[in-house]
Amino acid sequence: MLDFITWTADPAIFSIGSREIRWYGLAFAIGFWIGYSIVSRMWKNEKLPPAWIDSLLIYTMVGTVVGARLGHCLFYDPGYYLANPIEIFKVWEGGLASHGGTLGIVIAIYFYSRRITHKSMLWTFDKLVVPTGLVAAMIRLGNLMNHEIYGHPTDLPWGFRFIENLHAWKMGAEPIFTVPSHPTQLYEALCYLVTFGICMWLYFIKKEWKREGLIFGVFMICIFGSRIFIEFLKNNQEAFEDSMVLNMGQWLSIPFVLAGCWFVWRALTRKPNNYEELKIKK
Repeated sequence: MLDFITWTADPAIFSIGSREIRWYGLAFAIGFWIGYSIVSRMWKNEKLPPAWIDSLLIYTMVGTVVGARLGHCLFYDPGYYLANPIEIFKVWEGGLASHGGTLGIVIAIYFYSRRITHKSMLWTFDKLVVPTGLVAAMIRLGNLMNHEIYGHPTDLPWGFRFIENLHAWKMGAEPIFTVPSHPTQLYEALCYLVTFGICMWLYFIKKEWKREGLIFGVFMICIFGSRIFIEFLKNNQEAFEDSMVLNMGQWLSIPFVLAGCWFVWRALTRKPNNYEELKIKK
């Protein structure tokens, strides 16, 4: 019986010159591609204009990347990045925050709704969040391949020993392993996959997209609720979090959970929408 798992995966799939092509980037791209396919099916299901989905992809990708990067820089180390603003643009060096990505998407959908669909933001979010759990799970698998965002030491048989000196190891040095630790990347990925399954069921089986905001609310509760609990097992990302009762990720998650509860209550206490087939203006 194994006492722990020694994780020696290389974060890079291959290199082109000095630039690495990493599993993280591939997982992110695959998640977006599958998500796009699922949303395309929704578009056909509701007979919506095809041009809307292309715009949605662009708005979502820009909002995710910009928001996640700014979130990491401003939530976790604002002093450094405000003193060195050029470092904010170095996305390839790592540093993305899911809460910042969420806020970035909210802002992007605001403009998308005003300029493209002229429908409520909730109308869009009820569709957008359905595949998002899958995308989030793929990103956490990318974190696993990067030997990052893992948890506290554990004596459970599925504890992972990650490589601490990853850069030196890739240059030929002997690996320095952590003590067996909680693979919180896998814990989060599993929770996000369950959330993905629930949202798919609500949309395609229960047809709950007619209750505006319900799917979005359930998504918020599941994603950020699980994040709050799993954070108790994770190592803090920054030193200043060590003195906090709850870490930054938990404090940032609480408003999203509360908002999700409100959206669910709002949807369940209102009469479901009876959408008519969209008439496209020519």
